[in-house]
Amino acid sequence: MIAASIDYRVPYADTDQMTFVYYANYLIYFEMAREELMRVIGLPYSKLEELGCALPVLEAVCHYKRPAKFEDILTITASLAELKGVRVKIACTVKRGDVLLAEGWTVHAFMNRDGRPQKPPQVFLDTISSAPSTTES
Repeated sequence: MIAASIDYRVPYADTDQMTFVYYANYLIYFEMAREELMRVIGLPYSKLEELGCALPVLEAVCHYKRPAKFEDILTITASLAELKGVRVKIACTVKRGDVLLAEGWTVHAFMNRDGRPQKPPQVFLDTISSAPSTTES
């Protein structure tokens, strides 16, 4: 499994009136880890865009287990869960130490500049087939 993790200290701006991380911010956390995953496998979004590709989100799911709070240090992990045709599924977890706070996934489709589905670029396929199995940063 290809994976990448980032550590993130929750700023006050991420919290709601109940002092918990606002629920929608978890999808932003998923995106931050997904961007790191793409960098780790050597194909950041900027390079995909240079190749004429986009990866819009088709589906986003988040299951909340426990709340995160201001100044918690979170470890957010994204892993390549599935590549099927033009679709790629990225699984994500958010943890505070060993405690699972949230988990979920996003599904994306490779699209060209005209917004039409396209096969993943060969460089993406080559990169993921030769990428290290687990990486943390």
